[in-house]
Amino acid sequence: MRYFTSILILCLIFVSSCKKKQQEAMENITPPVADIKEKILEKHGDIRVDQYFWLNERENPEVVDYLERENDYYNKMTAHTDDFKDSLFKEMKSRIKEDDSSVPYKYNGYWYYTKYETGKDYPIYLRKKDEPGAQQQVIFDCNAMAEGHAYFNLNGINISPDNKLAVFGVDTVSRREYVLQVKNLETNEIYPLRIENTTGTSTWANDNKTFFYIRKDKQTLRSDKVFKHKFDGKGIATQDELVYHEKDETFRAFVYKTKSQKYIVFGSGSTLTTEFSFIDAEHPEQEPRIFQPRIRGLEYSISHYEDTFYILTNADGATNFKLMKTPVDNTSKEHWGEVIAHRPEVLLEDIDIFKNYLVVSERSNGLNEIMIRRWDNTDSYYIPFDNETYTVFTSTNLEFDTDTLRFVYNSLTTPASTIDFNMNTKEREVKKEQEVLGGSFDKDNYASERVWAQANDGTKIPISLIYRKDMKKDGQNPLLLYGYGSYGATIDPYFSTVRISLLDRGFIYAIAHIRGGEYLGRQWYEDGKLLKKKNTFTDFINCTEFLIKKGYTTREHMYAMGGSAGGLLMGAVVNMAPELYNGVIAAVPFVDVLTTMLDESIPLTTGEYDEWGNPNKKEYYNYMKSYSPYDNVQAQEYPNLLVTTGFHDSQVQYWEPAKWVAKLRNVKKGKQILLFQTNMETGHGGASGRFEALKEVAQEYAFILDLEGINQ
Repeated sequence: MRYFTSILILCLIFVSSCKKKQQEAMENITPPVADIKEKILEKHGDIRVDQYFWLNERENPEVVDYLERENDYYNKMTAHTDDFKDSLFKEMKSRIKEDDSSVPYKYNGYWYYTKYETGKDYPIYLRKKDEPGAQQQVIFDCNAMAEGHAYFNLNGINISPDNKLAVFGVDTVSRREYVLQVKNLETNEIYPLRIENTTGTSTWANDNKTFFYIRKDKQTLRSDKVFKHKFDGKGIATQDELVYHEKDETFRAFVYKTKSQKYIVFGSGSTLTTEFSFIDAEHPEQEPRIFQPRIRGLEYSISHYEDTFYILTNADGATNFKLMKTPVDNTSKEHWGEVIAHRPEVLLEDIDIFKNYLVVSERSNGLNEIMIRRWDNTDSYYIPFDNETYTVFTSTNLEFDTDTLRFVYNSLTTPASTIDFNMNTKEREVKKEQEVLGGSFDKDNYASERVWAQANDGTKIPISLIYRKDMKKDGQNPLLLYGYGSYGATIDPYFSTVRISLLDRGFIYAIAHIRGGEYLGRQWYEDGKLLKKKNTFTDFINCTEFLIKKGYTTREHMYAMGGSAGGLLMGAVVNMAPELYNGVIAAVPFVDVLTTMLDESIPLTTGEYDEWGNPNKKEYYNYMKSYSPYDNVQAQEYPNLLVTTGFHDSQVQYWEPAKWVAKLRNVKKGKQILLFQTNMETGHGGASGRFEALKEVAQEYAFILDLEGINQ
């Protein structure tokens, strides 16, 4: 026994010695320093000095040089984890069924599905006729289409009503600017027509010749113009007709066809307001007819059934929305009648319309619910789900005359299942359950729970957690807390195969359902935006403090992560409470809030005044300045930080995190690590291939695992 004890002690001494040498080596690596070039920014009599404003010069060789030096520094500082990152990637990849396929769905006489092949990054889109002995047809093989491109994304496949043509969009830059093309599905010819700078989506009229699409403003990338293209059968470019131009810079345009195939709907929406117009899909030459003129603060969406439009709306103070209906011939608000009343405790999120059933997606106390209701009012019920915390949502339901509802169910501990539910018999058929390969995963080894932290103002903030059942709750467990909290987007407690790599190494994973999302209804969102935005940040801090106080972890083992607007959350939190975290990952972070929101030429700016506020108004300027991460960097110790971005990001420009990191390097105290990695080939969503995306996750996980001293 003494022999083995001595061996253990020697091993620990050896490991400690190696780690010390590694730390000494890392301290000798000099971080890059960005040049200081002061630019005076003045607004409302307030003067800000931006020392790194010049980093927004995308074509400037000095900018590219700085980003590449940061990448080189990242590579050197993490060189000791290269093998670990590779093994993490292979571990995550081993859990994926590489030769996987989706559950087919039926639409207009065909079954559509996708499949992946072993070793390949991208999906293959297929279909076959709904008849015995039908052969499958490859519509698009994205692996072949992606050859020669560092980034590839296929979007908005839209099949003509006669099933002969497909309009599709391709982005090979990662700025969400798609080129629309047309493919003949009988000959496999892709026509020479190329419509550039679009959203990638389109909508066919019922004549099989006309389709509608959206173009973006070249500077701001705002989707502002709806065009009509008449396909000539040869794919020759024509002068397309402008159908609608959304001139209000806070609105974005879109187009779709109702599930009934009867109407083409032109929509325009901002954060607070929507407006729709429509035409008969049989008559694409018609002038659009306004459904209900926009009223600031009035949100609504429309679905068609027989001689009626159904309207999901917040009209008349329905904060959590209600369902109304109106005759097709009288669509203005005064004709709307109530179908489902507003309920303060239930958020009405969406509806699906079938020939015999109305399906309502709701959220109550943070949990998803699906209500089924017969049109003849002979039956109404909720589909039951048994779990304390779970996620369920309706899936692809394009068929109208069917009793089958398809939905997807999963939880933190349960892989996703695609389920066909018979709305008449109430029977369930599991069409597919996500496979977790590798042999080590058993969902019975994991536990999930939902706990409630208390915010500074007394509000209860829900937190979803998952961990191994054999975990000792002794306060020494590393914990990764994820948060977002903006745009009303809800981060539901979903299953993840990659997360197992943390859980099986002793981590607890948690999601903070902070204000700014809609986890607890629309008011939850309203209380985390504009002049209440700081609730989002303090909620996250309060969740952190709660988890530490309750013995889930300690400050020395506490980690946080967020991306995009969640990156803003990370930036604000590390300014406000840096002592609570050992490490933080900020992915594509929105951190230069004030400067960005004052620049109307930047994509997203004007359309987001109702989310963050318009800093051209002094009240909002002062409030945004008080939390903007870049403007509030202080001479203090910060947690270990990993910051990532994409050079072609159209949502959060690369220079925001670049400036933030440069300022942190210049101002922060202490020896904590600060790493900045720019993917020079991608944009906001990161790598496009399924395996390349895993490498980015492995990079992030290796960062926090290394801080924990875990390298295998």
